[in-house]
Amino acid sequence: MSRVGNLPISVPSGCEIKVDDHNVISVKGPKGELKQKIDRDISVELEDGTLTVKRPTNQKRHKAMHGLYRALIQNMVIGVNDGYKIELELFGVGYRASNKGQLLELSLGFSHPVMMVLPPPVKVTTESVKGKPPLIILESTDKQLIGQLAAKIRSFRKPEPYKGKGILFKGEQIRRKAGKTAAK
Repeated sequence: MSRVGNLPISVPSGCEIKVDDHNVISVKGPKGELKQKIDRDISVELEDGTLTVKRPTNQKRHKAMHGLYRALIQNMVIGVNDGYKIELELFGVGYRASNKGQLLELSLGFSHPVMMVLPPPVKVTTESVKGKPPLIILESTDKQLIGQLAAKIRSFRKPEPYKGKGILFKGEQIRRKAGKTAAK
């Protein structure tokens, strides 16, 4: 029995949910609109401000799809109402971040700056405060897209365990290793 799939989704006021004939669910809210194609076996019912996702049988595949689509729809509802925000910190001497619109420019100790153009649904801002590490703030309604972009930005300079340099999620702790000890 899918525990995630059986939970009802409460739909806040100001949020519209529509399911068309081709099993495409669209969620519209104050921050935007998202669409997701769902499996034809999974059914979605909306009544009295709660949304329930149902599966036809207890096959392993149906159980997996049941929980997956319930979680995706929940993420869409949260995204169009509240939005998602991911903050990344740059630790390292000379590491900098700046943006011009959707173009993110990173200086990460390479011989060249790393440039990345972000898609329009994602809003990027950068902060540089003296005494604190540079900060990259990503905001979007799409949880999957923002997570994927944050992982891509992090992959340019993954945190290393010896000096602690790299791109980290805000509040992330890196397990530090001791370096080589001096030989006698």
